[in-house]
Amino acid sequence: MGPPPLPEKSFFRIGEVGRLLGLSPHVLRFWESEFRLLKPQKSRTGQRIYSRRDVERLGLLKRLLKEERYTLEGARKVLREKGLEPPAGSAPQVPPEARAEALRVALEAARARLGSLLGQIGTPEVASGLQSGQE
Repeated sequence: MGPPPLPEKSFFRIGEVGRLLGLSPHVLRFWESEFRLLKPQKSRTGQRIYSRRDVERLGLLKRLLKEERYTLEGARKVLREKGLEPPAGSAPQVPPEARAEALRVALEAARARLGSLLGQIGTPEVASGLQSGQE
């Protein structure tokens, strides 16, 4: 007997995915750390939001690991053969949104640090412009 059909919606919270697949949230989080094919988005509150594709891939992982009793490495090999898991040693793909957010945070930190340094050396008008985000 296969997994139950997914409800007609595009996104699922971690608790919903756990109930649908019969898995604990901690198992889902662990599998995320082990398999790069799983990339749930995060809500503004930090909660994981899984796409239909993520849930389908989790169903495949559950079948491989729980039903067919593959090891983690054996499941990785099967997924690589299917073209779902990147080859070992390849650089992880960072979603553009995450990359943009990381750059924004780094730039804001640099701007704040520069403003602080300029304030220390006696150019408060430039420093205040940097700290407020003005150019």
